[in-house]
Amino acid sequence: MKIVRLRSFMARDANRPRVVVAIDTDAGITGWGECYNHGPDKGLIPILDYFFEQINGEDPRRIEYLMLKLQQQARFPGSAMHLSAFSAIDHCLWDISAKALDVPVYRLLGGEVRDRVRVYLGVYTAPDPAIAIDTVTAENEKYGLTAFKLSPYRVDFHAERWGEVVRTSADYFRRLREMAPSNFEFAFDAHAKLFEPWQAIQLGDALAPYDPLFFEEPIRPENFEAWGAIRSKIKCPLATGESLYSRYEFLKLFQVRGCDIAQPDICVVGGLLEMRKIAAIAEAHFIPIAPHNPMGPLATAVNLHFAAVTPNFKILEYRLPTEAPYVKDPYLPKDGYLELRPDRAGWGVEIDEKYLEKDHYLHWQRKLPQKPDGSLGYP
Repeated sequence: MKIVRLRSFMARDANRPRVVVAIDTDAGITGWGECYNHGPDKGLIPILDYFFEQINGEDPRRIEYLMLKLQQQARFPGSAMHLSAFSAIDHCLWDISAKALDVPVYRLLGGEVRDRVRVYLGVYTAPDPAIAIDTVTAENEKYGLTAFKLSPYRVDFHAERWGEVVRTSADYFRRLREMAPSNFEFAFDAHAKLFEPWQAIQLGDALAPYDPLFFEEPIRPENFEAWGAIRSKIKCPLATGESLYSRYEFLKLFQVRGCDIAQPDICVVGGLLEMRKIAAIAEAHFIPIAPHNPMGPLATAVNLHFAAVTPNFKILEYRLPTEAPYVKDPYLPKDGYLELRPDRAGWGVEIDEKYLEKDHYLHWQRKLPQKPDGSLGYP
């Protein structure tokens, strides 16, 4: 079997662009993958075309060989855009390999260690407690979800006194706890907006009395020692990893004891192969994996197969695929879990190619906050 073509599609998921990739073979088998679209929006398409020339004519089942070829041809460590392209190519190769044997991808990885995969729903804002409870209760009634992630910020922390930011965040979580069923879990994503580590510690400790599932990425990822210092002092589980790119960066994070929960993104780090290596290193450090997954339903399918075979998997980030029609039959939660599909080959989902044939490009970029003095903050 040989690779004969790579096709890239600009799709959309609600108000976000998605880059979906297909690799075709001379055996009539097509594999599918999804990129993390960091931006520029259309920058991935020529990058994917460039890397296709390096694998054209190769056997797609030699996954480790081909991923090494792509990485080593790049000469320098891959950038965000490179690794996003590598991720989608890796996804395609696994999908092809499993379809060639008519088995789910997880069967190629040693088989499942769990029968279903627990997910948490990203709410991504901090609505008033009554509205938040109505929202999560409705999703619980429909899908059985009991874990959710919100923003910890209730006020503009650039404009308000920091003590007021901490007080309002703690009060918000306290009220959620008082109103929510006792089995509901809440995580809080600070979106790497803070610059000073002591602020991360104060904010995390304000949330700690109300038992957060985890406190995610309060500061930027570059300084690993700062993460080690935060974790040594903070009183709640600290999670990070969505902005790290390889097993080497995660190893450094673990060596300084910089997190309690690791959050690599299977569309960022280079794909399933690299994700499994990161998970193995994390397992040796007694660190669970909660994959970062704010992506579309194809990325969710890829994550499900990773989670099914990973002993130290904890929980998967999940977005309802209500506005991502490029997957005809997305995985939907039942009792708060995604069920495996043992009777389906590859990723276990069907792609709507007719939908993808039309350009669904949508421009999106992060908005930078402006501080009262006119300088810019982190998005």
